[in-house]
Amino acid sequence: MIQRICILGSTGSIGVNTLDVADRHPDRFEVFGLTGHRRMSELAQQCARFKPKIVVVPDAKAAQDFSHHLADRSPRTEVWIGPEALVRLASAPEVDVVMAAIVGAAGLRPCMAAARAGKKLLLANKEALVVGGGLFMQAVEEGGCTLVPIDSEHSAIFQCLPEDRAAWERRIDHIVLTASGGPFRQRDPSSLGEVTPQEACAHPNWVMGQKISVDSATMMNKALEVIEARWLFNLSTDRIKVVIHPQSIIHSMVVCRDESVLAQLGTPDMRVPIAYGMFHPERLESGASRLDFMKLKALTFEEADDLRFPGLKLAYQALEAPMGACAVMNAANEEAVAAFLRRDIRFTHIHEVNRRTLEGLAGSWRTPTAIDDLLELDGQARRFAAQVVKGLAQQ
Repeated sequence: MIQRICILGSTGSIGVNTLDVADRHPDRFEVFGLTGHRRMSELAQQCARFKPKIVVVPDAKAAQDFSHHLADRSPRTEVWIGPEALVRLASAPEVDVVMAAIVGAAGLRPCMAAARAGKKLLLANKEALVVGGGLFMQAVEEGGCTLVPIDSEHSAIFQCLPEDRAAWERRIDHIVLTASGGPFRQRDPSSLGEVTPQEACAHPNWVMGQKISVDSATMMNKALEVIEARWLFNLSTDRIKVVIHPQSIIHSMVVCRDESVLAQLGTPDMRVPIAYGMFHPERLESGASRLDFMKLKALTFEEADDLRFPGLKLAYQALEAPMGACAVMNAANEEAVAAFLRRDIRFTHIHEVNRRTLEGLAGSWRTPTAIDDLLELDGQARRFAAQVVKGLAQQ
């Protein structure tokens, strides 16, 4: 049976890889909708190739740019505009599967809409769980949504767990999220203040967008993944561990109560977890290269260094703080990374912005009970973080 998929963030690395997997299985997937934020030329090329019924762009200028690039290709595609159009597409009755690959808190509303509409939701947007937390999982349960994680680490855990969720608590002692350590794993911490955006975006194993690449360099991506894992797998923070594994071959592990360790291995190619999510519970060709054990020189592991990666500790603290703290930390980090990419602040200032924002707003918000509360808190944190950035930029 052919399933209709919409890809939120189709021009990013996850979106491009999702289209690659879909293209390999035209008998299983029809591309119903695509969305893009900046790369209108690339979005137009995708539309010419896959001929979706709906395309969503951020504003009227983007729509004009998109139409210009699409003019000589003329597929029958409706153009929808703005954030509400993302929500409308994600919950459209024609859609069976939603790939949520929008980076940042901007992906929260459409993810919630897909969850409430009972879609099969392939979650590559960390922030839906980091910001949404229990409210997001409540929407998943109430909507009858099938939630499949796409982050390689969470996909690995998901693949190692029994299908019966009721058995998780009985069988699992803890989980271990692996981290590559990024490009500065062995760099002298005292020199990190001189890191450039180009250096931070040069990941040794994965090809990713700028925001995610910087998060990998600071290990904030792993901090966000710890929070994500807490909600995905309903685990307390003491049952979520992190270890650095530079080769990125073991994508994560489950330690059982009998001390058996279950691990998922594979080449560092996002098409593997994407294909697993798209075809779950089946397993079909992803396009990734097969892992050749004879070419593996070694699999090594190191402890995550708090001095070099202080954001990881901050995530555990945010999880133990009142509800909303994770949303504050995420908003601060988005603002800090953007400022670093603009060269307004130093690489080491990213953590400083995150820490100061959390401390500065501690105790100032009421417990969020709805998505609007979370988004209001997100805005409050961004304004505070922007002031911190301004002060650091003047130093």
